[in-house]
Amino acid sequence: MQRRLVQTLASQGIPQAETCRVLDVSAKTLRKRYRRELDIGAAKLEAVLIGHLLRLAAGDDDVALRAIIFILRCRFGWSQFAPAR
Repeated sequence: MQRRLVQTLASQGIPQAETCRVLDVSAKTLRKRYRRELDIGAAKLEAVLIGHLLRLAAGDDDVALRAIIFILRCRFGWSQFAPAR
């Protein structure tokens, strides 16, 4: 039950500090015991954002496009200067 919750929170972009408060565990414990769920949740969020980015790239909604690029850069380390992973 808690593993699913951690994955869901991570996939919604909820900060780990908030997840720690929900589970009443330390950040170290969260990362140690729920590493897989955190990684899967982050991958799901990134995939959703990329899907939105691709959809918006074909449209003309400049504000939403800039917002998604900002999130991808902040949350996932995307950079126009860094080589692709």
